[in-house]
Amino acid sequence: MLKYSKVFGLVAFVFLFAMCNQKSKNDESKETILKGSLDITVDETIKPIVEDQVAVFEGTYYDAKIAVKAKSEAELINDLLNQKAKVVVTTRTLSKEEEERFAKSKIKPRITPFATDAIALISSKSNNDTLIALKSVIDFMQGKTDTGIKGLVFDNPNSSTVRYMKELAKVKEIPTNGVFSFKTNEEVIKFVSENDGMIGVVGVNWLSQPAPNMIDLIKKINVLSVKGLNDNTYYSPTQNDLAEVKYPLARDLFIINCQGYSGLGMGFASFIAGDIGQRIVLKSGLLPVRTPGRKLKIRSQIIKDKE
Repeated sequence: MLKYSKVFGLVAFVFLFAMCNQKSKNDESKETILKGSLDITVDETIKPIVEDQVAVFEGTYYDAKIAVKAKSEAELINDLLNQKAKVVVTTRTLSKEEEERFAKSKIKPRITPFATDAIALISSKSNNDTLIALKSVIDFMQGKTDTGIKGLVFDNPNSSTVRYMKELAKVKEIPTNGVFSFKTNEEVIKFVSENDGMIGVVGVNWLSQPAPNMIDLIKKINVLSVKGLNDNTYYSPTQNDLAEVKYPLARDLFIINCQGYSGLGMGFASFIAGDIGQRIVLKSGLLPVRTPGRKLKIRSQIIKDKE
């Protein structure tokens, strides 16, 4: 009797394993490059452009659903390395050490550049001076007091803007005095608009594509023109100055896909890098990695409209 019960238990186990395995395969087959569901973790400083891309992608491919989760850069990269996130949108590519870590796990990330973004420096509208030297900002980051800057305001200590400015100033930690941090770019914009003398550090995408509840706040701030370290001219974070590589606080944007198969992550990355996605980037105020083509119809004569 005991023998038969063991055999029965073994058969039941094999049956359940086969059913679970079949279910897993069926679940995978539900996702393709143009259908299924996907969670994308996004650097909070570039959330607006990704939300626009997702809205158009879902409107084009009705069977695709993408959920956007905004996090700081440090959290985002940590989730990616620990395989808690499979697809992320970042303001930097992977470091050599991070690539080696993926290689040990036999994972080859697909990295797709799709735009050039800018870090914008902002001040209250009540501040008449709309020019700032990058050297003054770097000096302030290095703890120097005679810079003419009252304070710097970041979204949060783990953000990509903090990492970028720390690398630029060649410091390991930001100063404890005169530096303020919140949780989002929205909070930075609000704080700067209400406090004279403060310089906010935000992703320019939040200014070029403000949410409806942010429009009034945007009207209360100035976007500062910045003089680079080896230049005497001030430049703004506009598409033109980004295209001519003149604005000194530019950075590239990437979508990193670690799904490991031809899923929705691959489809979304191809969409962003394709013609429609690049047109969305162009309209957003950022600089696309490739200029979308334009079709011109040339006529041999002018056709007058009928009156």
